[in-house]
Amino acid sequence: MRAPQSPARSPFVGSRLPEFREGPYCGAGSQPAYCRDWCETCPAYVRIWVEGVVLTSRERWLAAVRMAPVDRLPFWPKLDGSYARMQRAPFSDMDTDALHNWMGSDKHVGLSDCVVERRKRTSLDVVEEDGTRRTFFTAPAGRLELVEVFDGPSRSWHPVAHPVASVDDVALMTEWYEDITPELDMDGLAKARARAASVGEGGVTAMGIGTSALMHWVEFLAGIENAHYLLIEHPALVAGLFDAMHRVTLRRAEIACEHHPADLLYMVENTSTTLISPRQYRDLCYGHIRAYAEAARDAGRLLILHMCGHLKALLPDLATLAVAGFEAFTSPPVGNTSFMDGRRACPETCLIGGTNAVLWTKSAEAIIAEIEASLDALPHHRGLVVTSAGVMPPLCAPETIKAVGDWVKTYPVRM
Repeated sequence: MRAPQSPARSPFVGSRLPEFREGPYCGAGSQPAYCRDWCETCPAYVRIWVEGVVLTSRERWLAAVRMAPVDRLPFWPKLDGSYARMQRAPFSDMDTDALHNWMGSDKHVGLSDCVVERRKRTSLDVVEEDGTRRTFFTAPAGRLELVEVFDGPSRSWHPVAHPVASVDDVALMTEWYEDITPELDMDGLAKARARAASVGEGGVTAMGIGTSALMHWVEFLAGIENAHYLLIEHPALVAGLFDAMHRVTLRRAEIACEHHPADLLYMVENTSTTLISPRQYRDLCYGHIRAYAEAARDAGRLLILHMCGHLKALLPDLATLAVAGFEAFTSPPVGNTSFMDGRRACPETCLIGGTNAVLWTKSAEAIIAEIEASLDALPHHRGLVVTSAGVMPPLCAPETIKAVGDWVKTYPVRM
């Protein structure tokens, strides 16, 4: 790995952090102080760039998310459970953790949930059979059904029939959500703590809180076409459902912020203006996300928004949210944002991604060239994590991923 640069070749160019970032960094006095302007007496700067300390993967991840100095850029290829089995030996015999070790990844490890949803009058039942998963939402007024089909190559479930198709369905789903009381799940919490302890400094840990009402509505409850039809024709009715959904998600966020051991908390949004409009985001989603962000900020937690679609038209709104980072920040042609787009619009937010699935089907040299061009254009490299953005396509060989990762680790960062 490239050694830290000497003070004579300092990568340090100055920074400002918003007040909600964790501190202290300046070390002045006995009271915690939030860093306002990086200086070359900053302990974080001195530790890395003068003393030559190499950060652990967990330290490197957290420093990047907090917009703090890093010894090098973190690198995380997002491998899912299907990746290994679509490779040749010996990689096909490795589990995901072993693959990350071989590739030299800065690991990002998901932890189990710590919230259980209690109900009195309603129920949730899931039945899987022959590659079909049926989820039943039962309330006194009736029952709705979500049907998903399993896709073998991607090892993922895809909705083929949505539960909400009419005004009556909206009312029934509202009744179903209003019956939910989120509570702390002690068994889930114990499992999460044990897993976090096993990960240690070997990676950053994460937990998904849930999805905002608008995005869950479009993706899983009504489907794109019917979701917009009902929003236009029956806005008040759908707004009532969104209020019920938001109450549940906000309480889940509060419980997670108070108890969960994960380093990073996620809202799994999949936001994209290919699914919703910027106005819909502002009117129907922004306020909910702001509430989750404020809950995390007040609890001193780091909240990340997973948004893997087209975001450029939303960046002015996203810049005003008190979140630590945007994950799966995807470049064209899959997404429509670059690291430069994100840094210009959101100068105090960590950007996690910077590439796209199509790019990762090319040669290591082509991938490196595109990443290098995007990094060279930036004013500094604080608050960046280079990843595959979306899930790594299995067409990308492990050797290619490792070659790119090795290059990322030697890139001369400017802090």
